[in-house]
Amino acid sequence: MECSSVPQDDRRRPWGEQLASEVNGSVDARRLPHETSLRTARTKEEASMDMCRDSAALTRRDLLKLGATAGAAGGVIAVTNLAAPRPAAAQAPKRGGVLRLAHQLDPVGLDPHQTISFATMIPLSFIYSRLMKVKAGPLVKPGTYPVETDLAESWTQPSDTTYVFKLRKGVRWHPKTPVNGRELTAEDVKYTYERFLTIKGNGNKPVLEMVDRIEAVDRYTVKFTLSEPFAWFVDALAATSTWIIAREAVEKFGDLKKAEAAIGTGPFMLERYEPNVRMTFVRNPHYFVAGLPHVDGVDLTIDADPASRFSGWLSGKYDFGPEYQQVVRRTDLDIARPRKPGLQTAEYVWFTGGYTAVKLDQEPFKDVRVRRAMGRASNWREFLESSPHALGQGAPNMAVPAASAEWSIPLAELTPEGRELYEQDIPAARRLLAQAGYPNGFKVPCESTAGYGPDYVDRMSIALKNYKAAGIDTDLKLKEYGAYISSTIYGKFDKMTFGLRGAWIDPDAYLYRTLMPGQPLNSAGVNDPKLTEMLRLQRRTFDEKKRRDLIFDIQRHAAHHAYYIYDASQKVVSAWEPYVKNYGPNNGFDYGGRMMAVWLDR
Repeated sequence: MECSSVPQDDRRRPWGEQLASEVNGSVDARRLPHETSLRTARTKEEASMDMCRDSAALTRRDLLKLGATAGAAGGVIAVTNLAAPRPAAAQAPKRGGVLRLAHQLDPVGLDPHQTISFATMIPLSFIYSRLMKVKAGPLVKPGTYPVETDLAESWTQPSDTTYVFKLRKGVRWHPKTPVNGRELTAEDVKYTYERFLTIKGNGNKPVLEMVDRIEAVDRYTVKFTLSEPFAWFVDALAATSTWIIAREAVEKFGDLKKAEAAIGTGPFMLERYEPNVRMTFVRNPHYFVAGLPHVDGVDLTIDADPASRFSGWLSGKYDFGPEYQQVVRRTDLDIARPRKPGLQTAEYVWFTGGYTAVKLDQEPFKDVRVRRAMGRASNWREFLESSPHALGQGAPNMAVPAASAEWSIPLAELTPEGRELYEQDIPAARRLLAQAGYPNGFKVPCESTAGYGPDYVDRMSIALKNYKAAGIDTDLKLKEYGAYISSTIYGKFDKMTFGLRGAWIDPDAYLYRTLMPGQPLNSAGVNDPKLTEMLRLQRRTFDEKKRRDLIFDIQRHAAHHAYYIYDASQKVVSAWEPYVKNYGPNNGFDYGGRMMAVWLDR
């Protein structure tokens, strides 16, 4: 499960060659038949966690209202907390200037069909467009994900398995060889998604695997025929992996991995790429949204050193917070605020969360008591309290992360066995292991990476330390980040892995891609016929209330059987300078979408 977390700052201790040794031991059907009604009284802490989840929640009816009132292009908003965005007086946008951002890792190539890495998808968001996109801007509440058209002008759904998209006319490719600024047509959409579905090595293929046929009906009309109903199809087309690409670029360069092949229709054009140093983007003068972008370019500095990023931000090198999604650690805010008067901030719950996956078809993890023992050993509260990003603020993650507040089941609605996974009890964990035949515990290899940075390593250390306290000793094997996301996340590990997830905005992706038999990211090897039918049924259910009930049932069932162990999502703070106008932070890789209407008042 590739995720949206990235290297993060930790100036408390060195973390390089000591990581493995430190972690390895230095830190000593609405109801299924067995799932009775679970609308239990919540503890005060559970109510607080639900409030944290629900602070980001809007119903789709709310989002439709939001979309109807969000048309004022010049509106500016400074968000100081999640619950109360306050619009500032309207100002006329100014043209010019360059946005300066930090990026935490070098891209894993630039071909969107050859990696699922955030390090690639973020820079591609400046270059490419897609049929649909997640609405961006200061009037979109962080933690909500209303979908709107991008390259599509409109769309219809003649049947449960048929979608017809009308394209905008006059959209031009970047004026670069070999495409040379020609007009985008329906044939480009057809070519893109046929390549998406057939090229070897596309980890994102499951996003659109239900597409049976793509037809260019005419120059500006594309018809999709699905093999089965898929209620999330329009949301899937808004994923930051469905970029529309040019056939000529593939034919000339063989693939899209090199910078010269990165030719799109997006708001910016890639001007220069210095590996491990920077990526420079310039304004697309022919962008199809009139007047956008406002700025002349974007400078993305690649800096894997979190201390260097923070120092650079303090000294004025960047216009936004130095961490992923323009976040600044809460422990650093007290340092930053006196040096940055008028700093704009917004709080919201990250999609990013930790998880442990084990091989369900192998001993000792075949036994659900062993998996439940891992849950009883875990302590998501300890992680949040120790996190410099959260300082105790956040919420426990279910199979659907807490950041998807509308679709993530409340903790109180799990089965008793499911709820127990979120209540640390080391003696109970040891009893479960003894009942499973492991009174003295066991040792098991665990694969991960240090590539997400020192805060991630601290997170992993807490998890593995608690497993050890219960009797599950891990032999940690760290992989280079590129190797990890091309192998381990796809289930290519021996017994156990610890990782991050958070790449997607729709709940179906978190469920179907990790719980459905045969899916590449079902790294644990879940194969539960009852669960499989539930997953299929929710995809075929267009009524949102009924679909939400099914998704809650899926999460309840998955927790009951402890197929994965999840920790928590942090409530983070994104920050941007007072002269940055018309910006609104949110989850997801679409930096380009959030930056194209930003302007600088200086």
